[in-house]
Amino acid sequence: MNAVIDAIRKRRSVRSYESKPIPKDIINMIIEAGNEAPSSMGSQPWRFVVVEDKEIHQKLLQIALPNAKKIFDNIKEKDPTRYESIMKRFDESEDPIYYSAPVIVFVIGQGIYADHSCPLACENMMLAAYSLGLGSCWVGLGSMIADHPEAGKLLDLKDDEKIFGPIIMGYPKSYPEPPHKKKPEVKWL
Repeated sequence: MNAVIDAIRKRRSVRSYESKPIPKDIINMIIEAGNEAPSSMGSQPWRFVVVEDKEIHQKLLQIALPNAKKIFDNIKEKDPTRYESIMKRFDESEDPIYYSAPVIVFVIGQGIYADHSCPLACENMMLAAYSLGLGSCWVGLGSMIADHPEAGKLLDLKDDEKIFGPIIMGYPKSYPEPPHKKKPEVKWL
């Protein structure tokens, strides 16, 4: 099997990590893979912020939690059982946003091309992490910190920048089974 196709098929979103640190050269390799992503008009409208410091990780978690919980208020009336299940997970988990991953990489984009280009950098990074024996996960709730002044200062966010990660990564404690994928809908012309 082709190594790239094999990595695409086998990569999974990992949310359970060992506390073992990732060597900086490995993190740099993963960021370089993100930097190699295609971008609209060759713009490369991204930059990367790597969080390894546990105190900063914890601070970002405390900023993200209330915003993340507000998102689920929308389903409270529509699906109370699901809402209770989500809130139970939030209450029981030490870190229901960044999953205690040893590394968080914020992919930050700027300009009109960022919406199309930055997700490609994120995917490249997750595939690179998998190829290097790491688990990763794109955690959208973790980006819900951009409006907080302290988070903005930590990440050096400018008014016209947007968070496209964060991508959490580390050595997996366990690797999830592949979910069922439905057949692609294809129209041939």
